[in-house]
Amino acid sequence: MKKLFAIAITGVLMSSCVSNKKFAEMEEKYQNANDQLKSAEMKLAACEDERRNLTTSYESQIKTLQNTNAALLNTTGEMVTISKKGAENLERSLESMKEKDLQIKTMRDAINKKDSVTLALVTSLKGALDNVNDEDIEINVEKGVVFVSISDKLLFGSGQFSVTSEAKKVLEKVAKVVNDKKDFEFMVEGHTDDDPISRTNIEDNWDLSTKRATAVVRILQNDYGVEPARMTAAGRGEYKPVASNDTRDGKAKNRRTRIVVLPKLDQFFGMIEDGMKNAK
Repeated sequence: MKKLFAIAITGVLMSSCVSNKKFAEMEEKYQNANDQLKSAEMKLAACEDERRNLTTSYESQIKTLQNTNAALLNTTGEMVTISKKGAENLERSLESMKEKDLQIKTMRDAINKKDSVTLALVTSLKGALDNVNDEDIEINVEKGVVFVSISDKLLFGSGQFSVTSEAKKVLEKVAKVVNDKKDFEFMVEGHTDDDPISRTNIEDNWDLSTKRATAVVRILQNDYGVEPARMTAAGRGEYKPVASNDTRDGKAKNRRTRIVVLPKLDQFFGMIEDGMKNAK
């Protein structure tokens, strides 16, 4: 199976914004990884279907042979053995079943390991951030990817991209967890509402969101020793809202910084590829 999840983590950006081309490439790789994960799950389901079919075929052959044997015994009273051809067919069916069993077990082991590592990460993050106000931070998992969303009011002043001292305490806790979990890389995304911004050092909301993401990764690197090669900073601007911008509460929800923690799926799918080779 091909490599699934080769997200190119570029480290701390050398400028204050991410180019549209680079961001598009990152989005494309992220989508390709999800597509390959779906493909792996489909192949696993196909293997299980084939195994069930082989089991049904095997049981049918045994039943037929048993019925034939019983019929002959009733008429002749002699023991009838399985023909050479029947024995060969049965042996091939058993070998094929063993191969499918090995492939299914290998796939399940890889997926279970990925899920276990992800669960351990979520547990560690929730434990580290347990005393943070629930309204300011949210942790959830979608399709094997962990998302840590931090509110704008906790991280930054209004229209600013300098991280507050209170927010640094939160980032320190996040850094401690990710430094202990080497199986993950992550992307820091800045998000804003749709209110226009006009400042001499900020061009627009997209520029602000990118500066905020860059500020976060720089603190994670410079203050808390997170490897820059594991991080990507990206600005989403106002274009990925989670609520309506027609209300104050909606705008507040949209002003956030999201840390997307990405498992290094290459190693898990490498397990699957090795298992498939060994099964041949």
